[in-house]
Amino acid sequence: MTIEIKVPQLPESVTDATLVAWHKKPGESVSRDENLVDLETDKVVLEVPAPVNGTLLEIKIEDGTTVTSGEVLAIIEEGEGAEVAAAPVIAASESAASEITEPADRGGSSHKLSPAVRRLLDEHDLDATIVIGSGKDGRITKSDVMDYLKSHSDENVAPGDPAPELAAAATSSGAVRSDQRVPMTRLRARIAERMVEAQHTAAMLTTFNEIDLTKVKSLRARYKETFEKEHGVRLGFMSFFVIAAVEALKKFPVVNASVEGNDVVYHDYFDIGIAVSSPRGLMVPVLRDVDQLSFAEVEADIARLGGKARDGSMGMEDLTGGTFTITNGGVFGSLLSTPILNPPQSAILGMHTIQDRPMAVQGEIEIRPMMYVALTYDHRIIDGSDAVQFLVSIKNSLEDPGRLLLQL
Repeated sequence: MTIEIKVPQLPESVTDATLVAWHKKPGESVSRDENLVDLETDKVVLEVPAPVNGTLLEIKIEDGTTVTSGEVLAIIEEGEGAEVAAAPVIAASESAASEITEPADRGGSSHKLSPAVRRLLDEHDLDATIVIGSGKDGRITKSDVMDYLKSHSDENVAPGDPAPELAAAATSSGAVRSDQRVPMTRLRARIAERMVEAQHTAAMLTTFNEIDLTKVKSLRARYKETFEKEHGVRLGFMSFFVIAAVEALKKFPVVNASVEGNDVVYHDYFDIGIAVSSPRGLMVPVLRDVDQLSFAEVEADIARLGGKARDGSMGMEDLTGGTFTITNGGVFGSLLSTPILNPPQSAILGMHTIQDRPMAVQGEIEIRPMMYVALTYDHRIIDGSDAVQFLVSIKNSLEDPGRLLLQL
């Protein structure tokens, strides 16, 4: 019995996907739930598993092709150990490739590899078993592969000689000059599109303030060990900012709203996006119904989503929606910046690095841990007075954390 492998149903916000790489060839046996092919969308990489045990009979779509929901990708012959002759390959290049001995399977690692890691291993013809994983339970991450490539990059180049492909670019002074052209990933292209869209459609304005984090740092230092033992998660700064933002959003609901045509849509829920850096680029996973979460639950969700972003397992449901976003450039050392809106949201809060600075406190000069914060907002629906007061509300909550407990 033959079974068609189709592109899974894509969410409404995603119209198509790109077929990145097949992990099986016609004639090879497949196991139920084994990943057959990776599809890259604007947001995540989707894995398409085999629904049954059997043999891959025919591949209908080549690597690099744009596909939509429901398209047939391949045909599987169901049955254990089925002896099925592979169908003719659809491209001459694939036919030629089928005569070449393929490298050993790179899935030899005992740990599941993310799509990003698999693609990197394939691109550089590496066996997963020779790369040491630094992730949880020895899992291989993209940075592990990059570190391996860097440490072995000079093995096949004679001392003092430039790589063959760079030799022609050597100048008379002996310096090597080269260019590398790499196509944008779908995610990077989508990020670029959305950032330009935000600048062209919204009337963006940014207001700034600074926050004295003395009391927050003291609170963390006092309870961080007890908190971690009790809840199994570290107490970070982000949970304070997330909960303070929600309290401010309750006071200024227009900051939690969005524009749709000529309408302003007010949201009575608080889904907060947290911008995180990943090997594939910027992602904004969403914490749902944050007004109903405790500090521990916020920290646990942030840790969970951050881990999924790093290992490439982020799902579409993790990235859709969101009514307000927080981004933390401080983890990279940013002192001050103007964040760009995440459409269709109307505001985004930018956190920055904490820096000890001399401050005037009740007529005395004291060294305090200070952070500059920025709120970029859509001036079409948010007035300057609301934006400024919103940021002041966050400042007041964090300079006196007791307000968060009393919801003041």
